[in-house]
Amino acid sequence: MIHRRLLISSLIIAVVLTSMACARPPRRSQSTQSNERPPTAAIVTGTTPGDYVEAIAINDQMRHYRLHIPPSYQSGQPMPLVINLHGLNSNAAQQEHVSQMSIKADQAGFIVAYPEGLGQPQTWHIGPRAEDAADSQFIADLVAHLQDQLSLDPARIYATGISNGAQMTNHLGCTMADVFAAIAPVSGGYPPLDDCHPTRPVSVVAFHGTADKLLPYEGQGRMLMPVRDWAAAWAARNGCDLTPTVTFQQGEVTGETWSHCQASADVVFYTIQNRGHSWPGSDMPPDITTHDINATDVIGDFFVAHPRR
Repeated sequence: MIHRRLLISSLIIAVVLTSMACARPPRRSQSTQSNERPPTAAIVTGTTPGDYVEAIAINDQMRHYRLHIPPSYQSGQPMPLVINLHGLNSNAAQQEHVSQMSIKADQAGFIVAYPEGLGQPQTWHIGPRAEDAADSQFIADLVAHLQDQLSLDPARIYATGISNGAQMTNHLGCTMADVFAAIAPVSGGYPPLDDCHPTRPVSVVAFHGTADKLLPYEGQGRMLMPVRDWAAAWAARNGCDLTPTVTFQQGEVTGETWSHCQASADVVFYTIQNRGHSWPGSDMPPDITTHDINATDVIGDFFVAHPRR
């Protein structure tokens, strides 16, 4: 659990669930019943089952996120939390639609928050600059705020994301291992991990297509590692067996597992032959997307099986 509280007062605002390109129609909730911004007196945060669009003030800047609380949620009964990060030039609503993670949350019983990046295009910043630290602070403070407002299990907090969101997910695993029990990057590109020093083993499940042209499977010179090497590096860091075992084989998809890891922090990597920059099992273009595996189902089940130990 994050033991500190926000350094500033967090202003939480329920705002309109807007219709965005590619977004599925949102469910109704008590705080989103009209198309008008609620008056100041109606400032609330989502604490009952439903869908919310909210904002939190971080260092005098409003940062936005979508929140899905499943019907099975009951105050006082701790539930897992999944942070789900969109890619470059995307947004939280589109990520909710592409991943369909809210539907999986209803089935498996976890809460999902979809944070939104800043800028045009919307981006997650990873590195030593001020904006990079601000994005990490946003995620850390968001988790802390949700822990204050909802009944969360501190041993079952997870992160996933696609593309630039996958890169941020990996960064969170490296820098916030005290918070995140497991990470699930999808179609990400990863720099050499010399500066990745998690404070504890972090379980990892990842997906990547061999025909990804945006963030190549074989890496990109000195900028990006070959993705399978990146997975093997996580396995070494977790103290897993040096050689993985093939644990999944269906059509275009091969899954390899590095097991016998410290703290049971397994590393599982799915290679998708001849497919591109996509979320497996989604409704993204069929020429780049496999349906031989559903990443959302695999991620949800992996998270359930890998609490922090």
